[in-house]
Amino acid sequence: MREQPPKRSSRIEPAAPTPGHWLWTCRAQFETHLVDELTAQGLAARVVGPALVETPRPPKSAPAFARVGFEVTHVLPPGSSSVGLDRFARGALLLQAWAVDTDEGNRLAQRATELQRGLHQAAVEAKVEWLTSPEVARSKGVVLSQLCLTPRWLIAGQVSAVDALSLSPGGRSRMKRVEGPSRAALKLEEALDWLGYEPEGSDLCVDLGAAPGGWTQRLVERGARVIAVDPAQLTPELQRHRKVTHVKASAFAFAPDEPVDWLFCDMAWRPLEVAELLGKWARRQWAQNLVANIKLPMNDKVKVLTRVRGTLEGAGWKALKVRQLYHDRDEVTLTARAL
Repeated sequence: MREQPPKRSSRIEPAAPTPGHWLWTCRAQFETHLVDELTAQGLAARVVGPALVETPRPPKSAPAFARVGFEVTHVLPPGSSSVGLDRFARGALLLQAWAVDTDEGNRLAQRATELQRGLHQAAVEAKVEWLTSPEVARSKGVVLSQLCLTPRWLIAGQVSAVDALSLSPGGRSRMKRVEGPSRAALKLEEALDWLGYEPEGSDLCVDLGAAPGGWTQRLVERGARVIAVDPAQLTPELQRHRKVTHVKASAFAFAPDEPVDWLFCDMAWRPLEVAELLGKWARRQWAQNLVANIKLPMNDKVKVLTRVRGTLEGAGWKALKVRQLYHDRDEVTLTARAL
């Protein structure tokens, strides 16, 4: 039987998370969208604070609007002078202490760093193995311990590193900013890091909506060949690049002349029309891998996202993953493959 969601209020009334329940973080002001998404999976979701949503158990499918999720074990006062190791899982310890991503929460970042240092020292004294690599923790199946600081609570919890939505503290995967045509390149870097593999030197990529060339630049830096499709101009450096072919045409009119290894798309266009375009690429078997950024409307984000998923999966894209990544704003990133 579907659990009945609590009544929704336009104002966030902070409430203490419940030990034994699951806590989810999201981008600030996306709490109701995350609640909609979790409710659609039959869960009684409630907002417990800015950027924080609680459910009695985890959903069957990873929610797109959640950055991280973990089972709450302890809720302490925010001014607690110390947090004992007994609050966390036994055995090898991988602990991430972080502040919730809000204006108020970000002022607690230094406090989170200090708590993590104190726990590290306690682990050394207790001869507890302290892991520093989330990737190693995932490969070993270690529990990922979480310490979330908010202006009202200090929340401890845990999740298996294998099941964690993100291995970055609080799901905030900050990509290194470098010189380039646009900040959009950060979204691509985070998307490829999340995906876990990327184009190789011999691969052919198509970049739909490429101008001014933020994604194209990062792809050629990896050695890939890129067909950049956009009626607008690329930067002069990319126009002259020997591995870039600029097709000055609409993405909706373009068709490749040869098989493509990767399809990339970051178009400021209506999401359902973009989904139909990406679906055409799957039906015609034009590309093997997909990385796309889908802009979402102001309202009905979950309904639109559900239709986008249905269109892509119905067209033949496999292993579809959707997530609002740290560098995304009113948009989500999706990845898929043809086989």
